[in-house]
Amino acid sequence: MTLSVAIVCKNNAPTIGRTLESVRGLATEIVAVDSGSTDGTIGLLERHGASVIRSAWLGHVATKQKALDACTGDWILALDSDESLEPDLRQSVAGAVDREGGPDAYELNRVVYYRGRPLRHAWQPEHRVRLVRRGRARWTGLDPHDKLEPAAGVSVQRLRGTLRHDSITTFAEFLAKQAQHAATMARSLHREGRRGSVVRLCFSPPGAFLKQLVLKRAFLDGWPGWLAAASTAAGALMKHAILLELSRGGASDTGVARSGYDSPKSPSEGDDNASA
Repeated sequence: MTLSVAIVCKNNAPTIGRTLESVRGLATEIVAVDSGSTDGTIGLLERHGASVIRSAWLGHVATKQKALDACTGDWILALDSDESLEPDLRQSVAGAVDREGGPDAYELNRVVYYRGRPLRHAWQPEHRVRLVRRGRARWTGLDPHDKLEPAAGVSVQRLRGTLRHDSITTFAEFLAKQAQHAATMARSLHREGRRGSVVRLCFSPPGAFLKQLVLKRAFLDGWPGWLAAASTAAGALMKHAILLELSRGGASDTGVARSGYDSPKSPSEGDDNASA
C-alpha cells in the first residue's frame, strides 16, 4: 500500500519543516498546493521531494480538495502545514496503511503545542479524520472550518498517538489569527442564511470561555490554558460581532478568501459553531 500526504500552504517555513520530517520514509508521495509562498516554504518542499502545485487561494475547503484530488496513493494523509506526527502516531499510521482489510478512514487526535509543550486539556480531545483511502472522503464544511468527511457507509476508527499542532507561537499572533478566521466564518455563515443576534453576542463568548476552562479543565495547563480559554472566547466574540453587523447590513460579506493561507487554522476550529 502507498501513502500520499496532502498539504496546503503559504509562507509556512517556520512549521512545515517539522511536518515534512515527520513523514519522511513513511510517505511515498507528498503533494503540496501552495498559494504564493515567498519565504523558504517552496525550498523545503522541494528538498523533501514534494510535488508542488501552485494555485490561487480558493478557500480552505476547495484548496484542500485540490490537494486531495492530486494524490495518487492508496491512502491519503491530510496534514496542515503546522501539524506533524509524533512517533507514536507515526507508528500507528504505518500499521493502518499496511493492514489488510479494516476501516477506510481514521481519526487522529490533534494536540496543540505551545513553547514546545503540549496543552493536555485545552481543546481536548480534538479528533479529526485525516487518514483515508483514496476516493473515500471529501473536504466539506464552511470556511475556515473545513472537515474531511468520509463517504456514506465508510467505517471510521481512531488511531493511537498524537498529531502535534504548532499553531501558537505567541498568543498575540494567535489572537490576530482568531480575528481573521472569525471574519471568514461570519461571512460564510451569513452566506448560508445565518443571522447574528445580541443574545448570542452576549452569551456565546463566556460560554466558550467556561467550556474550555471548566469542562475541558484548561486551567490544568497552567497560565497557557487560561490564555487558550480566553482566546477561544475572543474568537467567539469577534465572530458573532461581525455576523451581527453583516445581518444588519453594515458590511459586505464578499472577499472571504482574500487573505489566503498566510496563517494555519486555529486549534479552536468548530468549537463555537453550534452557537452560531
